[in-house]
Amino acid sequence: MELEARVQEVLDKLRPFLQRDGGDCELVAVEDGVVKLRLLGACGSCPASTMTLKAGIERALMEEIPEIKEVEQVL
Repeated sequence: MELEARVQEVLDKLRPFLQRDGGDCELVAVEDGVVKLRLLGACGSCPASTMTLKAGIERALMEEIPEIKEVEQVL
């Protein structure tokens, strides 16, 4: 399975947790093991968005897909 599709599959598992709090995320790109995400809705302006991105989304992606090195937020 293509790397981008694998990333999208993991994001789809996490999406209900983001949506429950009024947010969401959009996959922008996967380049050299770096996932670029845009946080949407409440997640885009939440003070805890960095924690959500790093401690939640990045950790889950790195656990499931060893090729992922980092997750970056794109505005």
